[in-house]
Amino acid sequence: MRATVLTLLASNTLAIAAAAQERQAPAASARPLSLEQALELAEGASENVGIARAAVERARGERQQARSGYFPQLSGSATYTRTLESQFDIAREAAAQIPSRCLLPFVAQPTAPGRVDSLEAAVECVSRFGPAGGGGFENLPFGRPSAYNFGLSLSQNLFDGGRTSGRSRAANASLRRAQIGLTAAQGQLVLDVTEAYFDAVLADRLVAIAEASLEQADTTLSQTQLAREVGNTSEFDLLRARVTRDNQRPVLIRRRAERDIAYVRFKQLLNLPAAEPVRLTTPLGDTVGVSVQRVAALTDVPGDTTADVRAPVRQAAESVEQQRGLVGAARGERWPAVTVSSNFAQIAYPSDAFPGSDDFLTDWTIGVGVSVPLFTGGRISGSVGAARANLRDAELRLQQTREAAQVDARNTVLALEATAAAVEASQGTVEQASRAYSIAELRYREGLSTQTELLESRLQLVQAQANRARDARDYEVVRIRLALLPALPLGQLATLNADQPSPTPGTTVPANGTPTVQAGVTVP
Repeated sequence: MRATVLTLLASNTLAIAAAAQERQAPAASARPLSLEQALELAEGASENVGIARAAVERARGERQQARSGYFPQLSGSATYTRTLESQFDIAREAAAQIPSRCLLPFVAQPTAPGRVDSLEAAVECVSRFGPAGGGGFENLPFGRPSAYNFGLSLSQNLFDGGRTSGRSRAANASLRRAQIGLTAAQGQLVLDVTEAYFDAVLADRLVAIAEASLEQADTTLSQTQLAREVGNTSEFDLLRARVTRDNQRPVLIRRRAERDIAYVRFKQLLNLPAAEPVRLTTPLGDTVGVSVQRVAALTDVPGDTTADVRAPVRQAAESVEQQRGLVGAARGERWPAVTVSSNFAQIAYPSDAFPGSDDFLTDWTIGVGVSVPLFTGGRISGSVGAARANLRDAELRLQQTREAAQVDARNTVLALEATAAAVEASQGTVEQASRAYSIAELRYREGLSTQTELLESRLQLVQAQANRARDARDYEVVRIRLALLPALPLGQLATLNADQPSPTPGTTVPANGTPTVQAGVTVP
């Protein structure tokens, strides 16, 4: 019987090795990806980081617009006007009749007072007012068919009551807030990618544990069937071994589904095709992929839990500064505005379509203007009141954010302590459980123990392996979160296993926190 058992075990071992090789065959062609490589891919593919960069560029543009009030405003213009019909056409027709008007009084009334009383006087009148004399209306610029105007306009604010300085102060604070938001988006991306990476690694580990548990259940079933054939065990033990093996199959199916979901989320952060196979090379318990330079680029003091260095607190402080600038700009509306302006123009009214160099005339003016708000119907008072209310709102939000940052930092420190203690407590549990299962398996083969003892030992081993994998994942994620804490936005920590209530017997709590049944084993 022992020879038969050994033969059966050898055949099962070869079958398991062949199945493992089949599983590793597609993985060998998958794309190897470390945590550092994943972070590099995510940096250029993140939409949130791109949105934060766009916000920085928009804030720079708004600051440039606000600061433009300090500088003179110069604009140029060029116009051409073609007159189709003008009121001055009547004057042109009258100018054409001036010679006859000069001669008519001399012919009809040669001795009338004030009239032309001689031929010499009539000739002089024609020479003065006739078309050939150059003194007619047609030589004036009014009503010419073509007109050209080239001009420059210059204006400079001399005093506006602090409106420009207030808007500039608010724009500077808005730019700093946008830059802090970009840093926060980059820090959140590092944390999200790290968490998704280790979630996928954990899912791989849980699938491997489920597969090993199923293989162990198959081995136990084979041994029980052989013992049943030779009459060394009862039908109850055989049924129990078969049910235990069958209960492991849906567990393995769920673990594989959870792994697929974890990989889809991970690939989504990297903008990788969902069908592209990847092989994660950074194991649990190794955060070397998150380089010190990457963390140092996001925060000056990694792991600083002071509330004032947190990105949300600094953003709230910049919001207060921005509202103070807007209050100053609103108050400046009460003061008069003084501006100086100058206009320079070159104007031409050519006789033909195109002007010559001698046809241009100069028109240059300079002036100083003062604008005083005498009565605005309460507009300025309303603007100042709204700006003060916004300032008060920003100050209260700053205080609220500072308090939330203190709580968030404290929770992170406590979570790190809890996960570190869990990792330390589970270090030797897996080795001890593995050793206990080996002894129980040997005792069962030799007929010195029951199937109940073997099943209990295997379930304890599975529980220890799953707990150790989850503790390692939680510890690494919380450790990275603490290092990136100054650059991270406020947010609740992921619910850790240590904070969850104990599940009911016969259930297991996977990474997503949903209890599932797993063949009488409790995996918190």
